[in-house]
Amino acid sequence: MLKKDDTKLEIFGFGDDDSDEDTFYCLVNTTKSPDGIDLEKLSNADPRKFDEVLNEMGCILLLRGDEVEELISRGDITDTNLHKSLYDLAVEQEIIQ
Repeated sequence: MLKKDDTKLEIFGFGDDDSDEDTFYCLVNTTKSPDGIDLEKLSNADPRKFDEVLNEMGCILLLRGDEVEELISRGDITDTNLHKSLYDLAVEQEIIQ
């Protein structure tokens, strides 16, 4: 099983300007992609192959900001150690085995 130390949490935004920017939280497999997510490559990816590109970059789990807020409000994760919480959630949901 992939250990927490072999992952990292990346937080990034996409949008036309600051007011329309969506925040994304990505748990990344650093054994597959030590440098993490290449935002330039991701922003140029064909929308039909977006998931494939994310997978190639080592993305384990990708959540929007509103999804993270919902998980926090339900008590499924905590914002005190978001990386650990998202890793634990991925293990619990058998995304990481």
